[in-house]
Amino acid sequence: MTEETLKALPFSLDDIDEVLVHPAIGIARVGNSEHYFIGPEAPGPFELPEGGTKRNGMIQRQAARFRVFAKLEDGRYFELTADFARIAWTVEIANLKAGWYQFNNAMDLQPSNLVIPSGRRNAQVAGAARAALDICPTPLGIEGRDVSGPAYQFRNGLWHGQPVYLGELRTDDAGRLVFLGGLGTSKPQVPGTRPTTFANNDGWHDDTSDGPVRARVQIGAWSKEATPGFVVTAPPNYAPGITPIVTMYDTVLDMFIARGDLAAAARPSFTTHIWPIFERITGHQWVNHGFYLLAGHGSPLDARDPAVIARLNDASAANADFRDRIFRLFREPGNLAPHPEKLPPIYGDTFGDSNDLGLAQLSLTPTMHAALRQWAQGDFAADWTGMPTFPDIDAIPVDLRPSALDRAALEGIIGGPFHPGIELTWIMRQPRLWARPFRLAALAPGAAVRQDYGATLTSDVCLGPGGPCDGAGPGSLTRWLGLPWQTDEASCDSARAYNPSHFLTVPSFWGARVPNEVLSRENFDFAHRKPNAPGQGYSPTQRLKHFSRRDNWLRDIQGRGYPDRIANMVTEWWSIGIVEPHDTKGLGLASGLPEVVHVETGRAQDYAGTDPTRELAGTVADAFDPPPPSPAGPSAAAALAPRVPAKRSYRRGEV
Repeated sequence: MTEETLKALPFSLDDIDEVLVHPAIGIARVGNSEHYFIGPEAPGPFELPEGGTKRNGMIQRQAARFRVFAKLEDGRYFELTADFARIAWTVEIANLKAGWYQFNNAMDLQPSNLVIPSGRRNAQVAGAARAALDICPTPLGIEGRDVSGPAYQFRNGLWHGQPVYLGELRTDDAGRLVFLGGLGTSKPQVPGTRPTTFANNDGWHDDTSDGPVRARVQIGAWSKEATPGFVVTAPPNYAPGITPIVTMYDTVLDMFIARGDLAAAARPSFTTHIWPIFERITGHQWVNHGFYLLAGHGSPLDARDPAVIARLNDASAANADFRDRIFRLFREPGNLAPHPEKLPPIYGDTFGDSNDLGLAQLSLTPTMHAALRQWAQGDFAADWTGMPTFPDIDAIPVDLRPSALDRAALEGIIGGPFHPGIELTWIMRQPRLWARPFRLAALAPGAAVRQDYGATLTSDVCLGPGGPCDGAGPGSLTRWLGLPWQTDEASCDSARAYNPSHFLTVPSFWGARVPNEVLSRENFDFAHRKPNAPGQGYSPTQRLKHFSRRDNWLRDIQGRGYPDRIANMVTEWWSIGIVEPHDTKGLGLASGLPEVVHVETGRAQDYAGTDPTRELAGTVADAFDPPPPSPAGPSAAAALAPRVPAKRSYRRGEV
């Protein structure tokens, strides 16, 4: 580095206590578009890329961006970029799913007799031949500004001798690392093989991955190895802008509080600790119809309604009975007695195995529940001043940026239920996996991740010393998840599928990432049809009908049953819609409807073909309220255009 660059540092090199990679865990997501966007870097609502997460019908990859910070001895932080230092990045990733053990259920369930021991995936492959199941590309390094290219692609990891692309490295204009994951490709070893189960399909691979992110920083003759971070490549986020009711940040924070590393807030803030619980429940109205009726727009628990917020924020003794009644709507964490009638209406870790236990429903973490209890007792800061604002990462004071990066990444993924989960699973709540908040205990560079714990994996082995939760290396985290990821996402639905005779379509599994019932683009369009012409358009009642309708998110890949559905998801995961926020100002929705709605967009047009039912809805409306004539007159070409059949249709008895 030049003398001028060294002078630009606002501190002495002797003041540096530690150099760290942040976020401590970064989340990338697969996609099949040539375009990508940077994932969440600051807590709060995520601002989508311009035009949405789809581009030309393809899903953009979510990239994980990593930075290096110097922590000074006085506790201050300073970001080291290419302006100040030479930063050499090294990333080591792997996909170990096919050579790992089957997922049956979480192995930390209590009591432990609930745990179902697991045999190996691809058990017919034995001995040294099992190495062919692990996709372990050579670690890659990169440094400099705006660097990219084929040399930085993870392409030499082999599965049964065939190369599998797991992603690539780039740098931005400041020398920060940009990690892109796989393309969402999942394939069987034998072409034509169909998947048969939600999580354990032998003879298959996918292109998710995970592993350590390292950086060596050099300033003149001074150099230092940064404390490593970790990257995870997860499936797409099909509902960006919807926050899970329990995030992975909540789950991991609770573990650190229980371990004694961190302390819970002595007195919860309504704005910071209480309102988000209710707001997340309300947010699920866009991905599950039962949530819409329980806590969506206009409901008694609508956490976006100023009147509801005012009552929730009231700490007075006169409001104590109301707060207590609301508190008692939530189930007690760790209670083995089933309370499916309580909040949150989300399935739990044992659903499908032991449905008669309290663990079959998700609870708030003990930390979240304790804060809610204090709120009910009136022991909280009633500090609501309006909807909170969330600054961009570069607007956050530099000393707070490292923790903001760590939090944003983990708040963007689901913290339960773990059966097994979508992005990460139950091992994240294991203390042995972590070095400190919120940093994993990374294995040494080049250390092999142990894949063999005998013919059967048990809870005692998993949770004990020397087990698979003792630190994390390439492939350690994603191997516990469904293989391939598409079959699990198409399997875990809502009560609409499991209890179709019930009144509401709750509980949900992972609605915040894998929607259940959605406001389709077609219904959204009809809800604001012809809004600006005086005397024209739908009545408020008719608009509300369309606004309130919710469609099955998986309707286009449903097929003739479960085998069709999971097989179709493997090949068509990028064709189904993504639920994204839309501003409704000026669209003429019925009075009182939200200014922001989350709408299913990007659904492949060939699913519906030329939809006569949509055409009928429009022509009926136009018969009573005709549109103004087109200056060009009627289009003969449009009238004679051939009708395109729907991609799938069924005969009597087929479904």
